[in-house]
Amino acid sequence: MSPALLKAGAEEGIAGRYGKLSGTIGPEGLDDPGEWLAYVRPAKGMKAEAPTEAVVGFGPKAGLPAEGLQPGTGRDNDKPEWMFQGLVIGLLLVPGLVLLFTALRAGAHGRDRRGALVDALGGRRRDRALIAVGEAVRPVTWGALASIPFFAAAAFADIRVPFVGYVTSSADVRQHGWPLLLTPVAVIVTALALAVISDQLSSRAKGTRPAEASRSRRQRYLAFLCAPAILLAGRGPELAGDSTQYRAWISWLGLALVVLTLPAAVAFVVAKLGESLARAGRRRGWAGALIAGCRISHYPAATARLVTGVTVALIVLTQALAWQAMFGTYHAKMEETLSAVDRNVAEIGPRGTFSTREAAAYLESIPEGHAPVVLAPPRTAGDGPITISGGCVALKSLRLPCSPTPARVDVALDGRLQQLLHWNTEGGTYLKVVRADRAELAGRTVPSTNTLAVVRADGGVPAVAALKEASYRAYPRGAQVRFPGEEWLADSVPDRDQGRWVRLFGVLGTGILVLAIGLSGKAEFLRQGRALAPLTVLTGGYRVFRSSAAWAIVAPLTLAALAGCVVAAWTARPVARPGMAYFVPGDLMATAVTVVLSVSVVMGLWAARIAGQQARGWRA
Repeated sequence: MSPALLKAGAEEGIAGRYGKLSGTIGPEGLDDPGEWLAYVRPAKGMKAEAPTEAVVGFGPKAGLPAEGLQPGTGRDNDKPEWMFQGLVIGLLLVPGLVLLFTALRAGAHGRDRRGALVDALGGRRRDRALIAVGEAVRPVTWGALASIPFFAAAAFADIRVPFVGYVTSSADVRQHGWPLLLTPVAVIVTALALAVISDQLSSRAKGTRPAEASRSRRQRYLAFLCAPAILLAGRGPELAGDSTQYRAWISWLGLALVVLTLPAAVAFVVAKLGESLARAGRRRGWAGALIAGCRISHYPAATARLVTGVTVALIVLTQALAWQAMFGTYHAKMEETLSAVDRNVAEIGPRGTFSTREAAAYLESIPEGHAPVVLAPPRTAGDGPITISGGCVALKSLRLPCSPTPARVDVALDGRLQQLLHWNTEGGTYLKVVRADRAELAGRTVPSTNTLAVVRADGGVPAVAALKEASYRAYPRGAQVRFPGEEWLADSVPDRDQGRWVRLFGVLGTGILVLAIGLSGKAEFLRQGRALAPLTVLTGGYRVFRSSAAWAIVAPLTLAALAGCVVAAWTARPVARPGMAYFVPGDLMATAVTVVLSVSVVMGLWAARIAGQQARGWRA
């Protein structure tokens, strides 16, 4: 068996459950180091009849692999790969691109002035490209090289991913080592190329028209596209009908357009409000309001850069929560339901076909102190009795009568019996209790619609490990030994696992965007501080910086938080499944707005402090 399975089942004595342990499966026989897999040689002879096939060896040279046993079939039970790739694109790649473009435009004002000087001195585009590369090569190289230790660790050791629990295979990393080593090189080349392109685009403004005019028009066009983008993200997936894959891709396309246009829409609204703010400041003599109103109304691009990180972070966070809810809500509810009841009854589900003789052999091998019962549903759902058969020991333990003739019971008093009825029967007007010996019970376990259960006479927890071991000795293909309802929990395990990936990627993506917010804010602070420094001569003090920062920084971020919460909640409604709606909790949105407000206040105070320091230097 696989090492992970051997370790997980150590408490149940899994090493001796099947017989003599021959060894462990090597890495080449597993999809990943954490896979649970066992090859069992039956104790008795078995005919190679469907669905059973004879295994003659392992590896390509031993013949054709049996259907369902070849490596790689474990993924058939998992979510499709495109869903995982969509998570990587939406929750990691998009925030990473936002951070990259924010970093490229940080300090753009100084670089634009330097580029204009190079052009005035007769410099060519190649000269500007070399300057841009020289400026960006050191931080980009250090950032790319910082990832190599993580690759090296994964190449020499199997690493468990935090929170998710997935174990990466060092053998797979070494097998694909060259692409992994080329990734940092590709990142360096891409970042440097984008730095050059960004610098070249900033130098193309020609003529006497101010550069901000074209930027304002571009921001206005993007703002007008925001409403259709929100509509596409929120209602567009409905156009795909029942196609889950197309619904997801339409949703991602709409979200990408929302991420691109929402900051421009917020900046457009802020610019309109800035005009009113400037007029109010002029009438009432508020220097800070006048200055801030003029700046935010004439420079919407700066506002868009400031609020981009906030809006994208809120969208990423709500998307992560929505996908987590879609994948994990059912599993979480099932776990909550099952944890609230006592697990003191075991269900036995034999695999494949079996005979009455094999069923009788299993009943005879049940540990001492345990008693079997068989539950049979009514012949017609909602009509007729639910039949429960068993010996007197089992029936009396379940608080049922044990009479020679069948007895009718209208109310089940024992909690174990209530659990069996809840998870294994549909309908039924009453309970029919039938006394039966082991031979009769064996015959009644053969129909697949009936449920075989084992209880302890003293009401305690059954010996699950012993019941599992006995099932592999009696039944040809073994049996599932579980508590009532656990088969429904097992079906939702892929949803639970992908929900964990969603939450992990969502936290990482949000962290990347927070870094982008800080970087963008710092760049705007430096730029605003240089522009406001001469005002100290006219105002006679530094108080104007605090009021100006409040209007120019705190107010746009607050509006971005409110608009971002509403839009993020709307676009998270469809997610991926037809007919499913997701509603963001109000307390979560209130917490998000509070956090953004706190960050905006801190950034406003920081802006005022930097502007004051630069003003003092300017006056000196």
